[in-house]
Amino acid sequence: MTVLAHGVTASDANDDLTRDALAVLQPGFEGTAAPAWLLRQVGEGLTAVGLFGRNIASPEQLAALTAQLRAERDDVLVAIDEEGGDVTRLEVRGGSSFPGNLALGAVDDTALTRDVARELGRRLAECGVNLNWAPSADVNSNPDNPVIGVRSFGADTHLAARHTAAYVEGLQAAGVAACTKHFPGHGDTNVDSHHALPRIDVDLDTLAARELVPFRAAIEAGTKAVMSAHILVPALDPTRPATLSPQILTGLLRKELGYEGLIVTDGMEMNAIAGTYGIERGSVLAIAAGADAICVGGGLADEATVLRLRDALVAAVREGALPQERLADAAARVRALAAWTRQARAAAAPGAPLEGSAPGIGLEAARRAVVVSAAAAPVSAPYVATLAPVANIAVGDETPWGVAAELAALVPGTGSGVFPEGATAADILAAAGERTVVAVVRDAHRHPWMAQALDALVAARPSTVVVEMGVPRAEPRGALYIATHGASRVCGRAAAEIIAGA
Repeated sequence: MTVLAHGVTASDANDDLTRDALAVLQPGFEGTAAPAWLLRQVGEGLTAVGLFGRNIASPEQLAALTAQLRAERDDVLVAIDEEGGDVTRLEVRGGSSFPGNLALGAVDDTALTRDVARELGRRLAECGVNLNWAPSADVNSNPDNPVIGVRSFGADTHLAARHTAAYVEGLQAAGVAACTKHFPGHGDTNVDSHHALPRIDVDLDTLAARELVPFRAAIEAGTKAVMSAHILVPALDPTRPATLSPQILTGLLRKELGYEGLIVTDGMEMNAIAGTYGIERGSVLAIAAGADAICVGGGLADEATVLRLRDALVAAVREGALPQERLADAAARVRALAAWTRQARAAAAPGAPLEGSAPGIGLEAARRAVVVSAAAAPVSAPYVATLAPVANIAVGDETPWGVAAELAALVPGTGSGVFPEGATAADILAAAGERTVVAVVRDAHRHPWMAQALDALVAARPSTVVVEMGVPRAEPRGALYIATHGASRVCGRAAAEIIAGA
C-alpha cells in the first residue's frame, strides 16, 4: 500500500470521506493560471476555488483561468471578493468602475443598487466567476470601525437591509451566487479581525433590532450563501467566535432565521482564528458548528494548506471529533450550490452592459452619491495632496485611489503628492506653492494626524478644497467640501468633475 503525503493512503485518497473533506474547502493559489496541484485537487474532489487580486491581470486572462478550472470540473465554484468600491479584485490595479456600498446607501435608490449589482454580476459571469463573497450586510453603527466603514450601506439598519436585499437580487439575476457577510454583523467593532478577535458587547434585543435585520432581508431575498464573522458576541456565545459557534451558526442562523443555503467562513488564516485556535482545529470546529465551506487562501495559498485542512477534517471524523454526517451535509450543500450556478449559467442569456448613462451605470451611481457643500467654481492647475492612511487588509494597498489622476486628465497642469502620517500642513503648502490645494482624505474622523493637518491647511489657505473619500463623519471644512462616500476610481472621477467644472 502506498502512503501519500500527510498520511493518506493511495487506496483511500478518493473515498467519500476524503472527497467530502476536499469539497468543503475554498482555497486560494498563486499566479494567473491554475497550477498543476490545484487542477489535480479539483479532479480529486475540490469543488471551490477562491480568487484574489494576485490571480487577475485582465478579463481575458481571468476567463481563460476559469475555463481551465471548468475543463477539470464543469460545476466548480469560482469565488471572488468583489464588493465593488474600495474592495475590488477585478480591477485591483486600476480601481473599481463601481462605487461601493456606502455610496449606494447615500443615494438610497434600491433600483440603482440592484442594477449596479446586476452589472457587476454580469462582468463576473462573463469571466467565469460564479460566487461573490459580497455584499457586506454590516450596519456601520460604530463610526470608528477600522475594517467595515464604506463597505457598509450605512449606519441605518433598515437602509442597510433594503440595499442588501437589492444587491443580492441583482447579483443573482446575473447567475452569480451572493454571499452575504459578515454574520451576525461586524459593524459595531473597533478591532479588525484580520489582526485580532473583535467582540460586540450588546444585548440580544439590540442584535435582533440592528445587526440581524439586514441578514433576515438577505435570506428573504434568497441569498445563496452567508459568510460568518470572526467576532465574539457574548450575548450569543460567551466563549467561541461566530465562525466556530454552534449557537450562532446552527442555533441562530439555521434554526431561528430559517436559513438553508451555504454557510461560508471568513478567511481562516485571519489572526482572529489562526492566532487563537489554529487553522486546522479552527476548520474542524467551524464545520462542527454548522459551517459548510472553509475559506482560506488570502494569505495561505499552496497545496500544503489544502492537504493540512483535508487531513485535519478526515482525522476529526475518524477520531469521533466531527460527525461524518455533518461533513457529508456540508459537502452536499457545496455541491448543491455548484449545481445551481451551473444551471444559472445555462439559463442566463448573455446581456449587454447596463447603461445608466453614456459612461455606464457605475459612474452614474458615483455621481449621484457625491455630496457638495457649496456651488463650485472651476479650479485651474491645482495641487492635489492625498493624506494617505495605512490601508486595511481587506482593501489592500495595491489599488490606487484618490482624485489626482482623474483631475489631471481633466485639468492640465494638475500637480500632486502623497502625504503619509506625520506630514504637516507646512509640508503640503511647500509642495503646492501658490496653487489651490485639493486635500484628499479618507476617514479623517478616525485619524487625528489627518484632521490636524487638514485644520492647519484650511486655516493657512482658506481656498483649499477638501475631498472626503471615506465615511464623512468629520465637520465639512474648506472653501469647497466634497464627500464621495467611497474611494473607487469612479468616485474619484465624480469628485474631479466637480472640481474641474466638467
